[in-house]
Amino acid sequence: MRLATRTAGPLLCALSVLSVSAPSAPAQQGRPAAPDQQVVLVTGSTSGLGREVALRMGSRGAHVIVHGRDEERGMTVVEEINAGPGSARFYRADFASFDNVRALASAILRDYDRLDVLVNNAGFGSAPDERWVSEDGHEFRFQVNYLAPFLLTNLLKERLIASAPSRIVNVSSLAQAPIDWEDVMIEHDFSGGRAYGQSKLAQVGHTFDLHEELGRSGVIVNALHPATYMPTGMVQRLGVTPRATIDEGSDAVMQLILDDVEGGQFFNQMTPGRAHAQAYDMESRERLRALSRRLTGSR
Repeated sequence: MRLATRTAGPLLCALSVLSVSAPSAPAQQGRPAAPDQQVVLVTGSTSGLGREVALRMGSRGAHVIVHGRDEERGMTVVEEINAGPGSARFYRADFASFDNVRALASAILRDYDRLDVLVNNAGFGSAPDERWVSEDGHEFRFQVNYLAPFLLTNLLKERLIASAPSRIVNVSSLAQAPIDWEDVMIEHDFSGGRAYGQSKLAQVGHTFDLHEELGRSGVIVNALHPATYMPTGMVQRLGVTPRATIDEGSDAVMQLILDDVEGGQFFNQMTPGRAHAQAYDMESRERLRALSRRLTGSR
């Protein structure tokens, strides 16, 4: 990934090494899914909230596609799931690279003839307060938190439709900020909080679009703020005291995977809530769709 406007810190250097060393296609290790087994993809499932959701789905007997950048951590999750009633495989992909996202989608479509649940959980928080640029030349958080899941979902959409009734859960946040259409990549007056909030608002707008597109196909699509300041790496980098547990956040995600809920909603933890007003603005959503398709090369 390339850096813009500010100096790279140690964390960014480590991320760069991981990106450069990434294979051309995601690794796959673990047990394949059984013919009648529910298949669940949880992105960013090597730690934190995603890890707990993956383990919970594995404990229910599902086959879990574990995704992340760190193979060692990924295989730890796979082994824990495989020791119980479920099964799992690990696939490596860095969401700062669209090529990695496309390779991940291709591998999943190659290896699975069904996909029952997609949890778009992978993301990067507001700290450190530095402006980075992805491998593809986009503001880092906008790509990792929004454009990469947009692309991945688009590539897997037909498999989700074919597997209906199926679910898409987009892990967003209450920390939403409106998109400045004159400076989407925040080249001026950058802040990590603004970048994070903009990416999370885009995620909610995309959720509403997906509901309108896929709802009649039997795909239930929702977004949520799982919990405030869980003890995750994202919160640790921010340097704030956790206010909620990972179990609380996982309960909220599991509700949207398992319970009888209507699609096209934004949940504040376990309760339907209200997202930022821009997520409901049809003109803004149309601009976002057009921009996202152009930047990701999607139809």
